[in-house]
Amino acid sequence: MWEYSDIVKEHYKNPKNVGSIEDADAIGEAGALACGDALKLYLKIKDGIITDAKFQTFGCGSAVASSSILTEMIIGKTVEEVKKITNKDIADKLGGLPPEKMHCSVMGHEALEDALKNLEGDKDGEKPTPKANKDKIICNCFSITEHAIKEAIEHNGAKTVEDITALTYAGGACGRCKGNIQAIINTYNMGAKDKKEELNAVQFILKVNKVIEKHIMPELHKDCGGIELVNIEGKDVYVRLTGTCKGCRNSNLTLKNFVQAQLREHVDDEINVIEVE
Repeated sequence: MWEYSDIVKEHYKNPKNVGSIEDADAIGEAGALACGDALKLYLKIKDGIITDAKFQTFGCGSAVASSSILTEMIIGKTVEEVKKITNKDIADKLGGLPPEKMHCSVMGHEALEDALKNLEGDKDGEKPTPKANKDKIICNCFSITEHAIKEAIEHNGAKTVEDITALTYAGGACGRCKGNIQAIINTYNMGAKDKKEELNAVQFILKVNKVIEKHIMPELHKDCGGIELVNIEGKDVYVRLTGTCKGCRNSNLTLKNFVQAQLREHVDDEINVIEVE
């Protein structure tokens, strides 16, 4: 049984801004009835500010809650501010979503992007349909685009085809697109590796610090443990374990299987972590 935050429950039971806007300045669509979830988002905009937003959705409680809170997040914001919203922001605003339901926040983000693209088209004197602005379709069964798959990788940490399917439904029907999905994952990973190799000494240190603070410390703190960065020499990262991690008989496993693995994944795959007293 999935666990939902009180915010999710509130927005499901009492959704905000349900309906349509007859003279909407932009309309965005996402999802498909074939996969069980579909969303239509209406925006009213004046002087670059979203003054009203309404939605119509067909889907589960998480889809309703994600759509509801999205409208609250964007009303009163400028278009430029709204462009920066990610699906993770939507999920975080809800107090989190079960992994199996993250695709609902993805759908909300896609509908918002679609609406903003249509708005830009209108400014150029065009009246594109929602699909006209979409990029390359990768999964024809569910109309999932290459951009949506890249978003799932970049913002949600998807690493496998199965992760992509859980987040976007892509590959969840006939499966013929799985090879293309894997190719996108491989291309993204190659690009990420190239970015790691471009780090200078200062950037390298800052990135190591950031990964320790964002990805490593929170996990160690769950068991009342901790970690301190002591020094960096080349690819050797010297750390000191604290709390329950200090002197633990499994400290070496913690260093190699978790700390080192995280730093290799997010910074450089040649990093060697060394414990100091």
